[in-house]
Amino acid sequence: MGASGKKVVLVIAHENFRDEELAEPMEVLESAGVEVTIASSSLEPAKGKLGAVVLPDILIDDIRVGDFDAIVFIGGGGSSEYFESPVAHNIARDAAPSGKLIGAICVAPSILANAGLLEGKKATSYPSEEQNLKSKGASFTGAGVEVDGRIITADGPKSAREFGRALLDALK
Repeated sequence: MGASGKKVVLVIAHENFRDEELAEPMEVLESAGVEVTIASSSLEPAKGKLGAVVLPDILIDDIRVGDFDAIVFIGGGGSSEYFESPVAHNIARDAAPSGKLIGAICVAPSILANAGLLEGKKATSYPSEEQNLKSKGASFTGAGVEVDGRIITADGPKSAREFGRALLDALK
């Protein structure tokens, strides 16, 4: 079975998301027929660290986990706005028991760690988040992309395309 007809929501920071961490996985997913929705904390144009401007489709508050096959948190310094966000944590926690695919790249795996989802899981992230992931019970691997069950994490921009491919493979 292909990935056509699958639905993925990519959650970006309103300011300072990492451009290629959004663009490259989105390109991989959309080229395979996946329907991508962009969510953020505002419906105003979101600005990437490298200058990309993206108009979000929905607010993070309006994500209904049941509507998507995967929930993915995009990194960049701005994604720290979700590190302690009850809304982001609840979305991640709701997705896990229902077998949804959950992804996070760069610093965004700290959202999953802080939501309690990485305990006992292999995970990776941008180096700045290693201690936080470990302190929340993750087995930090430092790999470019790490897949543990239905959770996929990646270390940053250099792994963005590979992260997209891992998401796509897991959706099929």
